[in-house]
Amino acid sequence: MKKSALPYLALVLTSVVWGTTWVASKFGIQGVHPLFFSAIRQLLGGLCYLIFFVAIGKAVWPSRKEWGYLILMGLLLFVSSNGLTTWGIKYINSGLGAIIGAIFPLFVAIIDWARGSSDKPNLLASAGLILGFAGVAIIFYEHIADFANSDFSFGIILSLIAAFTWAVGTVMTTNNSIGLNRYYSLGWQMFLAGFMLTCISAGSGLAMPLQEIPAQTWYALAYMVTFGSIITFGAFIYSLQHLPTTLASIYAYINPMVAVVLGHFILGEAWSLFLLVGALVTVAGVFLVNTGFKKARAGETVTWRSLLLGRRA
Repeated sequence: MKKSALPYLALVLTSVVWGTTWVASKFGIQGVHPLFFSAIRQLLGGLCYLIFFVAIGKAVWPSRKEWGYLILMGLLLFVSSNGLTTWGIKYINSGLGAIIGAIFPLFVAIIDWARGSSDKPNLLASAGLILGFAGVAIIFYEHIADFANSDFSFGIILSLIAAFTWAVGTVMTTNNSIGLNRYYSLGWQMFLAGFMLTCISAGSGLAMPLQEIPAQTWYALAYMVTFGSIITFGAFIYSLQHLPTTLASIYAYINPMVAVVLGHFILGEAWSLFLLVGALVTVAGVFLVNTGFKKARAGETVTWRSLLLGRRA
């Protein structure tokens, strides 16, 4: 294979595999509580990263300030966001959970706007916000009656909170930096989150002896840790290093579609025209929000005329 093709292969791998993790999670939590499942995943995934950095001799002990940052990010990104996302898809389709998870850039835009950030939504980003939430409204239109089901409502609420806390963590990560390697930091965040989720699971009676965990859960965990965390993160980093950022980021728009399709064919989850159209509209809105903020940071002024003519104002 030509070397020039490897970054594109890495991008395809990232786009597809991270979409399959929603289905793998749904498959894995059939025999254990979702928070306990997430606890084991984060512990194993974080441990793999930390062992790697120890093996290459680049592991350092975090400072007191860095410990505070690692614990906070672990709480936001992995205990709250990943834990609640995994819990949420116990009650809703994995495809629907993936779509809700994909709207976090809309929350990022709202948070930046509310806190008076210089990165305020321009015309393009504002249109994306409207379009993104319109897509969610389209999806929920056919689920209006389902909100009478307390389990369904609970799953939606958990998924929305998870998307919001991921957005908060993203904003804090962007505006606060520490001296640790970002992937070494990620390993600590995952490991600490796994420890906290284990304590929560044990304290609330949700944990179970490891020997009693069903085989299908271990299969799902093995897939999530090996492919969802280690291999795909490596592929993502490689694609970022060798492809334009705009191209490398398209995985985020493909993941929900992969989850919807696989959820239907593997788990038998129902889909409909409302779900498919709503998903496309939502993803288009997220794309416009991301594009709008990138143009704003680049100092470009976006007007309707510039959009129609395809050039800067």
